[in-house]
Amino acid sequence: MATIPSGERRTLAGQIATRARSWDSWSMAGWLPNPDPILKAMGRDISTYRDLRADAHVGGCIRRRKSTVLAMDGTLERDGASARIHKAIEQILDDLTATANPGEPGAQPGLATLIGEALDGALYGYQPFEIGWGRVGSLMVPQVVQGKPPEWFHFDADNQLRFRALGNADGELLPARKFLLARQDPTYQNPYGFPDLSMVFWPYTFRRAAKFWVSWLERYGGDFLVGKLPRSASPQEYRDLTDSLEAMIQDAVAAIPDDGSVEVIASANKGGSSDAHERFLLYWRGEISIALLGSNQGVESSATLASATAALQVTDDIRDRDAEMVARVVNQLIRWTVEVNWPNQEAPHWELGADEGIDKTLAERDDLLVRSGARLTRAYFLRAYGLEEDDLAPEADVSGQVSGVSGPAATPEASAPASDADALDATSSAPPPAALAAPTALSGPDYAEAHATRLAAALEPSMRAWVAGIRAELDAAIAVGMSPADFAERLLSLYPTLSGGDFVAVMGEALAAADLAGRYDIDRGE
Repeated sequence: MATIPSGERRTLAGQIATRARSWDSWSMAGWLPNPDPILKAMGRDISTYRDLRADAHVGGCIRRRKSTVLAMDGTLERDGASARIHKAIEQILDDLTATANPGEPGAQPGLATLIGEALDGALYGYQPFEIGWGRVGSLMVPQVVQGKPPEWFHFDADNQLRFRALGNADGELLPARKFLLARQDPTYQNPYGFPDLSMVFWPYTFRRAAKFWVSWLERYGGDFLVGKLPRSASPQEYRDLTDSLEAMIQDAVAAIPDDGSVEVIASANKGGSSDAHERFLLYWRGEISIALLGSNQGVESSATLASATAALQVTDDIRDRDAEMVARVVNQLIRWTVEVNWPNQEAPHWELGADEGIDKTLAERDDLLVRSGARLTRAYFLRAYGLEEDDLAPEADVSGQVSGVSGPAATPEASAPASDADALDATSSAPPPAALAAPTALSGPDYAEAHATRLAAALEPSMRAWVAGIRAELDAAIAVGMSPADFAERLLSLYPTLSGGDFVAVMGEALAAADLAGRYDIDRGE
């Protein structure tokens, strides 16, 4: 294999095609104008698009789009972070506010406000946030996260965000870990991102041409008034009659000479003219809906079930992309918080997810498969129903749990546990307690003692396995220097993984035996 010279290595590591070296570079005074074609042609800033939100249809589409994301559930996944960091970040997110004074009355919850304002990044292309850091105990935490007007900021030739401060043409370069930025589809050529409201501007403008359309309707949608005067009438008399007819359109009252007349002529195309106007308005309403929601099903009267279903799928895709943009902002805030307080430590991961529910059709199909003798694996249930690893007990016969139908028993695989949690689960592969196979008398003076001893013997293997697993967890915690508080949280997180299959089986047998024994004693008259 040929050796790459050191000079070529430096060339490969650097960049050649940069804005500073390009012949058509268009940065001005050290900053890069927004390349949006509409703003560029009009010589205006991003605040132009903010006026569009006052329109009822545009504002309704924005509210619907935001609501789909705000209805999603936010979860903080621990991943590789410690339990202490995970709990601290969870508390920090809960304590965020959206005002400059967190303790003042009426301070709004910051996380919900942050999500709502971050979604403006899809509308305007980019949305900056300023973080107000403060000390809480021994930690430096973000107490306030406020969205700032995007027109206050611009990007320089190196695609760095700058604040357009008064008296500073180049803008102030922002300090590290002070400003968050939500952006939709940013590129090297356009660091400002793509604003969806740019697709709304012209449909909104055409639909809002109210003065033209009112004049058009008066001309072609209503009746024509024709005034008649003798040929000997003067030009001034004709002008006076015309003014009277114009006033008559408003109040239906006119004064004309006694030798004149007024004739009403109905428009031959009145219905067609008004229908054309309505179709024109609906067309631009549909274009606005497509730009913001991905479909025009809300304004189309000819929509079918198939088209509506496809439109919902498109809406879900847009929702998921918006949720990803919001998650990037929140996760950046989390990483900065961990870097400031716990250097070189893993940060938890925050994400938005929708509750999809259980697919009833899929569950019914699986039920039929199980009734036919099919054996569905644990991995299938995790994948098909979006379950977590600890949602299904390892010893459970998942092939018979679709609708409570007893299916073929799944054979547990004999393998070494991969983690401490798996060590606790490994007890599930043990066979049913042998003590249950030995029936005893249902009555007699030694009945209680016999069954108590039998129950204790049957539960002993499960109890020993639980104690052994907890002891292994304790040894591992001591080896890594885990604090007692973190170890207690670790045990709580492992509680759902403890095997309860044998315990349930023994108690079920015991309760059944006690019920039968009671019936037996009542029948004997004791």
